[in-house]
Amino acid sequence: MSAAGGRGARARRGTRPAAPRGRGAEKGAARSPSRGRVADESPSSTLRAPRTDGPPARGGRPARRAPAAREPPAEGAAGGAEALPAPRSKAPAARAPATPRSVAAVPDGEVAAPARRPPPVADALRLREVLSRLSLAREEVSEASTLVNRVVLHLVQAIRGKDSCFGSIERQSAGSYYERVKITEPNEFDIMLVMPVARIQLDESDDTGAYYYVSFKRNPKEKGWSKFLEEDGKLSAFKMLQALRDIIKQEVKNIKDVEVTVARKKAGSPAITLQIKNPPSEISVDIILTLEVQQSWPLSTQGGLKVEQWLGTKARRDFRFRSLYLVAKQNKREKVLRGNTWRLSFSHIEKDMINNHGNSKTCCESDGPRCCRKGCLKLLKYLLEQLKMKYPKELEKFCSYHVKTAFLHSCVTWPNDSDWHLGDLDHCFQQCLGFFVDCLQKSQLTHFFIPQYNLFSLEDKARHHFLSRKISHELNNGFPVFHENY
Repeated sequence: MSAAGGRGARARRGTRPAAPRGRGAEKGAARSPSRGRVADESPSSTLRAPRTDGPPARGGRPARRAPAAREPPAEGAAGGAEALPAPRSKAPAARAPATPRSVAAVPDGEVAAPARRPPPVADALRLREVLSRLSLAREEVSEASTLVNRVVLHLVQAIRGKDSCFGSIERQSAGSYYERVKITEPNEFDIMLVMPVARIQLDESDDTGAYYYVSFKRNPKEKGWSKFLEEDGKLSAFKMLQALRDIIKQEVKNIKDVEVTVARKKAGSPAITLQIKNPPSEISVDIILTLEVQQSWPLSTQGGLKVEQWLGTKARRDFRFRSLYLVAKQNKREKVLRGNTWRLSFSHIEKDMINNHGNSKTCCESDGPRCCRKGCLKLLKYLLEQLKMKYPKELEKFCSYHVKTAFLHSCVTWPNDSDWHLGDLDHCFQQCLGFFVDCLQKSQLTHFFIPQYNLFSLEDKARHHFLSRKISHELNNGFPVFHENY
């Protein structure tokens, strides 16, 4: 073929000739017109958009222009969320990562030209500034925890003496304060009152694999248990919770030097909430009645806790040898709400995973490298908290456990400590948000320990899409909600 013919063919295909050897192209390198990359280059390499600034092609139609990147749709636009920034490679970054801007949607099979900007150092600094605001003052934490410990110790001793069935009850701390990811104020605490029980039968109450009926395989030695059994032999969570509430309501009156009250019962809540006056504020303590069972975990958990690549096979095996916890929680899917269901709880294992979160044993220890995992979780919790304050009605069904679950899945998706470098906070936070938004758009957030259990109800798709749009708006605009109250 003549040189002129070759140029015409290239023009008709809308491509440009290979770069001269003096400009860095290797000898023999050729462009693939269908893919826009150097021949033999990995398919995962960055795709290049067609050139749009050259002259029209000779003897034919002008060269095609690449689809231009558009701004994301208006915040309240109907029908879907704003586009999220493109995810970055999983390889560890050696420099501060750039934050890609959103790109316009394109038809399947086509590639949009991403509009990129220089690394937003200011954005990263702002996130670190927000994170520093969320850190709790050590003096406030010490004062609050001392007060809570004094009240709970008094109650545990009284409960043991009031009812023989509660005689072996033990206190166990749970929740964000004890996972060291509590934000803003040390004003909320979760305390599990754990009761060991032996030889029980678990029967699923629905298809989630999370809710169970509990019955004794043998009559318990303690005769007082009979008052908590239904006619069919099922252990009533409602009756046990009510007995515990009555004891606590009477006993708080005997606590000296501090004012403690029991909050009104919330429908379907497994917690007995204490309000402790601590001028100028108030501390809320959720007391959660928990059964501890030394037996194999149910079949519904077999495919969950996929931490082999993150924490290791041995860690997973050790976790599954731990006791099984069940909390008194009403299953709202029951046709007749009798209050005799118990829900599996893994809060004791979640606490251990978050506190010992490294792929290497030295991650975040005093003499080891530090990561940004906990920083990302704090920012996720804070973002949801701020959005819930702004849109209380639309987001009332979302809770911090949703973002905590998405965070644990993110730790599995990016298992290496190098994926969470301390200097990569902005990028890692956006990755976690991208994962959560994807779950919202699909209305599918799988329970971390029970893979058949979807934490998002399909009846709430409109709420999921609403939150997806709000998070995408925050992500594409530098998180204005973080600064509205400052």
